[in-house]
Amino acid sequence: MMNFFNSNSLHFSSDAAQTSAASVEPTFEENTFGFVAGFIVPGLPQPLLAPEKSPAWGRVRAAFQTLKERLDELKPDVLVIYSTQWPSVLGHQIQADPRPQGVHVDHEFHELGTMEYNFPVHVPYADAYIAAGKDRGLHMRRVCFKGFPIDSGSLVALLLLNPENRIPCALVSSNMYADRAETIVLGKSARDAVQTKKLRAVAIASTALSHRLWTKPVAPKDDTISSQKDDEWNRKLLEILAQGRLEDVAQLARQFAREAHADSKLKALWWLSAALGSSNDFRGEVLAYEGLYGTGAAVVELRPGGVSRGEQEFDEDDVEFFRGERSVLTSSSMKTENPK
Repeated sequence: MMNFFNSNSLHFSSDAAQTSAASVEPTFEENTFGFVAGFIVPGLPQPLLAPEKSPAWGRVRAAFQTLKERLDELKPDVLVIYSTQWPSVLGHQIQADPRPQGVHVDHEFHELGTMEYNFPVHVPYADAYIAAGKDRGLHMRRVCFKGFPIDSGSLVALLLLNPENRIPCALVSSNMYADRAETIVLGKSARDAVQTKKLRAVAIASTALSHRLWTKPVAPKDDTISSQKDDEWNRKLLEILAQGRLEDVAQLARQFAREAHADSKLKALWWLSAALGSSNDFRGEVLAYEGLYGTGAAVVELRPGGVSRGEQEFDEDDVEFFRGERSVLTSSSMKTENPK
């Protein structure tokens, strides 16, 4: 572990990105298409609604601002956001309302105030995403009616990274029961749709790392990671992400979930890795890591073009099509003489 890794001054990157990413030429030319970057951002509302109340929250807000400036340089056609705070049960939902608008109050932090929103959705991409998911065996649902609730994680990302609403987005739900295979196929479907529509896109995973919130009131100025063990595991993952090894982190997600209190089993990183191509070939940079009401909040940028430095064996299947959870109706005690 790097002994200089601390939340008060955290900012480090891979060897290929030691200089600021703002001074590095993008890997993709402006007239090419595909996912040109991936971001990991926290979804709790403190950095958006009350950054001045805590030095930690303020540092996360500053990191969001850095990502916003880099997003302006990348000039994407669409932002594809997977938020763990938009849960679904029956399949995967894709927002297809051309212009969602309304007022949202976070369900846990009412006292922080309201989030007003009025943003554009890239409907052709949303429909292409639905079609691509169905082609890969997923149950995909189109959401398009006024007043459908938008979650905090999606809104925090949009309001801080795209406050002028210049870039249309696509929002995808996080299925509560989806396993690794299903989530990987969902990420690959996002990639299929970008290729089909010939768009420049940025994939955004709105998620915490560890997700153990404080169970007692904590003054904002004293906010930090609520568990030392969670903190240690968060730092291990961030060190790997800083080396651009996204697929290695995705492969470690199960172990992380066993050892730390993971946000939705880290499935957002399964989705992100699959969407970006399931590789370690990235330039990684961790712009911030702080406690947000006890959770592990990290702001990370990943761009294609790094040197592959994988150290984990890829011992999990690389799934192309989802064919259902076949173990649901079987058990080791059932007889198998009659396969029908």
